[in-house]
Amino acid sequence: MKTLLLAALLAAGLSPAGALAQTASYEILAPASPGGGWDQTARAMQIAMQEAGVASDVQVVNVPGAGGTIGLAQFAQGKAGDPSALIVGGYVMVGAILTNNSPVTLDDVTPIARLTGEAEAIVVPAASPYQTIDDLAAAMRENPGSVAIAGGSAGGTDHIAAGLFAQAADVDPTQINYIAFSGGGEALAAILGNQVAAGISGYGEFESQIEAGTMRLLAVTSDERIEGVDAPTLQEAGYDVSLENWRMVAAAPGLSEEQVAQITADVEAMAQSPQWQETLARNNWADTFLAGEAFRAELAQDIEDTRGILTTIGLVSQ
Repeated sequence: MKTLLLAALLAAGLSPAGALAQTASYEILAPASPGGGWDQTARAMQIAMQEAGVASDVQVVNVPGAGGTIGLAQFAQGKAGDPSALIVGGYVMVGAILTNNSPVTLDDVTPIARLTGEAEAIVVPAASPYQTIDDLAAAMRENPGSVAIAGGSAGGTDHIAAGLFAQAADVDPTQINYIAFSGGGEALAAILGNQVAAGISGYGEFESQIEAGTMRLLAVTSDERIEGVDAPTLQEAGYDVSLENWRMVAAAPGLSEEQVAQITADVEAMAQSPQWQETLARNNWADTFLAGEAFRAELAQDIEDTRGILTTIGLVSQ
């Protein structure tokens, strides 16, 4: 029967993966509140997979808390063996797992692919007295506890960026006043409401407020300036920090090799679609797609590297 089906698909000019994907459906868990990078990624995947014909129906579910580890645990325990279940994650989750000493890790799911990379942005409210990144660094050197910095979950990319910046600015990273929020929308409200001195997150989460003039962009953490954006990199400003937030998608545990191969093919088809490429350009997300064994090997290395960084800035004990 499978041979006859394959012959029929080929005769119709369709690939087996592409034809099967037409009837696929997925539920993507975004392990954070609406408005943040994981939520944006999940909903961008939802639109691209449906518009590109990769899947007939895609739903997004939000389960916030503890840097994604609550959603990760719920996913790993509740979706085992389900080939329609996906979860987005990334660098933030790697740090949160280590910081929270989470009993559930990325070893308990099936990593599929890295999707995007994004520069971190350091911003202040438009009315802030800090005009430059040097002004912010000087205030932190004078009294690090008085400079509240909003960002994502403890131990995540935003927290790591804050610690590395403090270290590069000759400030004890263990003394910074970092205020963690479970979702980008909550951090954004704190910054716009002048409840904190500064904020750190992916550039895309702040872009509309920067363009509207309600936030001032002081610097970005990428190696190169963001095209069309008038702000220095931290390295350009004299702070030896280079950091990129990456995001990934994983499938449930307990899947067969055939199921993993089909999911990987679907995700790769989405990543190559014009719809997804337009999303990358619109959000200033770098296309860092990497799948299979190459991704899993790099993920393992990133986990070890992150453990070292978090130990250095005092978030993980040796």
